[in-house]
Amino acid sequence: MLNTGLPELAGHHRGIRYAEPSTATLDVLLPRATGPHPVLVYLHGGAWVAGSPASHHKLTARFAEAGLLVMSVDYRLAPEHPFPAALDDCLAAVDWAAANANRFGGDATRLFIGGDSAGGNLAAATALELGRRSRGPAVQALALIYGVFDMRDMGSAAANRSIHRAYLPELPAEIFDDPRVSPIHGAHALPPCYIVVGRQDPLLEQSRRLRDALAACGTEHRYVEAAAMPHGFMQMEFLGGVRKLIKDIAGFLHTREPAAPRRFGWLRRAVSAVRRQLQRLRRDQRR
Repeated sequence: MLNTGLPELAGHHRGIRYAEPSTATLDVLLPRATGPHPVLVYLHGGAWVAGSPASHHKLTARFAEAGLLVMSVDYRLAPEHPFPAALDDCLAAVDWAAANANRFGGDATRLFIGGDSAGGNLAAATALELGRRSRGPAVQALALIYGVFDMRDMGSAAANRSIHRAYLPELPAEIFDDPRVSPIHGAHALPPCYIVVGRQDPLLEQSRRLRDALAACGTEHRYVEAAAMPHGFMQMEFLGGVRKLIKDIAGFLHTREPAAPRRFGWLRRAVSAVRRQLQRLRRDQRR
């Protein structure tokens, strides 16, 4: 039902293996417009235990319709593959996308990551991990759709128990402060972000907290709260307003300047460390 009435695209390559020996695959969705196209690596939601490029086909096709070359990732799922398997697959997918985008008419100097729910968590965590490298793909911006940014509390005790048990089994409590799990703790190092969430979403406060963290450290962002919308609404075009939001997200991404070559990673890490220290000092002063 969610994937009927698909837009017409120039092509759709399914099930490409990119990270052996991992079983992860990705789909490539080709825009009809003339390239080279900006590249969006898309990470589906599903609480780390469900979902696939097929479950999110229409949403990713809409992004391709808007002129983005979409790489939709089928990362490994928990509980069979707990943390950090999914994150490892997402990192490898971005590497593969940057190296192979030109084969499909893409421009790897305009590289973005997007995701919804668990995929929003993985998108932010992937960007943070890539930012720690001295070389490799430079992510220009993120599209974060009702994501999980703090794994300590996902809106209910039942959700916390089930997701922690599946994705983070037998890990110490300190894992919740790790930006690879709770990207809110690395907000100072994120690239520009487009954040969208519904006001009826149990994850609403997570997006608000990330917005505030980005504002505090001066990171460019656009924040949208969709009135009366539940979790998962971006796959529900029948609720109205979804296609307009997709176009707005795509427009935000299209305006990014091409990335400069990755150099001086040590300097970026030093600047990030200074920012973190300044934030701690400001918090202490407010107390």
